[in-house]
Amino acid sequence: MKMRTCAVAGMFYPRDPSHLEQLLEKFFSETQADGDSMGIVSPHAGYIYSGQVAAHAFSAISPDFSGTFIVIGPSHRGYLNCVSLVPWETPLGVVDTDVEFVQALDIEADEYSQKDEHSLEVQMPFIKYRFPRARIAPIMMGQQDYASAMRLADRIIAAVRLTKRDVRIVASSDFSHYVSEQKAKADDLPAIEALTTLDVQELPANRSQAGNGLRVRTDLCDGHGLQETRGGDSTADPVRDERRCDR
Repeated sequence: MKMRTCAVAGMFYPRDPSHLEQLLEKFFSETQADGDSMGIVSPHAGYIYSGQVAAHAFSAISPDFSGTFIVIGPSHRGYLNCVSLVPWETPLGVVDTDVEFVQALDIEADEYSQKDEHSLEVQMPFIKYRFPRARIAPIMMGQQDYASAMRLADRIIAAVRLTKRDVRIVASSDFSHYVSEQKAKADDLPAIEALTTLDVQELPANRSQAGNGLRVRTDLCDGHGLQETRGGDSTADPVRDERRCDR
């Protein structure tokens, strides 16, 4: 069976299944289940920096969820919008793709463009560990303009209505990193404020590495309150700063 194999295991997160499972267990042991959010923003840096942040985000979704995760991540290599139809490998096992739902999106499938993209891959071990019965709909977002974000949101809504799937949204996005804590707060504040008010048009596309992924997620989700955490808190490194928001 053709599948998307791990590209950044051993770099962004442990390749050894036992080590990875222990690390994820540690991350989630320091979180509390918090309702059942329709969508989250989860970072895609190395787990040493952003793993705890991502665990907080995924903890906002009920661990009993067994539907379809729509995972939206930016293209770091400039490819166009595309989807994946194949299962995704993780060191903890394979995450199945919801082929019917992905096909209902009516977006071109391009496995080659996604084979090295880490923004989607780093979310998969969290999904496999926390939600072992869930499936995925991977969407790599290349076009980073407001109109493209709204078109994608419309396609997702139409696909949900057509397939009647129970879905949750994961917007894979790094906020500021490699800057001081003070600068990160100043730079990220407009995006965070836009998320808290669900103001899609005011969400700056260039403020994070998935600005329009955030726009799609914000347009689709109603909220249960927004929280912010920093990856710098996990490493005592105020220069390496990652943020997570869930709503």
